Amino acid sequence: MNILKLFRKKNMANEIQEYLAKGAIVLDVRTVAEWNEGHSEVAKHIVLNTIPENVEEIKSWDKPVIAVCRSGARSGQAADFLQSHGVDIINGGPWGDVDQYL
Repeated sequence: MNILKLFRKKNMANEIQEYLAKGAIVLDVRTVAEWNEGHSEVAKHIVLNTIPENVEEIKSWDKPVIAVCRSGARSGQAADFLQSHGVDIINGGPWGDVDQYL
């Protein structure tokens, strides 16, 4: 099982780097308190439960998006929702996993 986790993480690293090379915007969906504890300098912050009311703003970026949070669960929910609304998005998982490539 650990080997599969390492393989998955490696694949995500490649995908994250590919999205960043395409000019992706990092979307942090954590709470305000979590955001204030630390975040990627270039990330945009939209709390998960406000994503539905911000779909048009996110679409207006007209760029690929990498969703991040603390563990990858909430960013996965955001990615699924936004993908169903036509956004080119991946779940980057924990924000630090993406921040290391910025």
